[in-house]
Amino acid sequence: MQELAFRTMLYRYFFFGWLFRDASQGNPIERSVAWRFNQAHAHWLLTYMRRWLWCGLFFYALGGVVELMLCAPGLSALFYVPCALSVPVNVVIGVLWVGLKALPGPL
Repeated sequence: MQELAFRTMLYRYFFFGWLFRDASQGNPIERSVAWRFNQAHAHWLLTYMRRWLWCGLFFYALGGVVELMLCAPGLSALFYVPCALSVPVNVVIGVLWVGLKALPGPL
């Protein structure tokens, strides 16, 4: 088995698109199979939400330390921006999870 490159593993750690199938392509039966596959793997979205939450909290704490301890508000923005970006990522993941759990499939 071939080992994955570090950047591929890092990408897969934070982004979940590689886990799911495209349910907008193919005939209705193929779309339904892809939808059911995606529904079966929706539980992984909660893991990705947790990862983004912890990264956001980590960057927020790091920004607070830099701002308060070093008195460098400009430098702390380098840490607050990734923290702020983790919020919409978590919202998107949450909407996808709810959609996969609540919405009916294509058939």
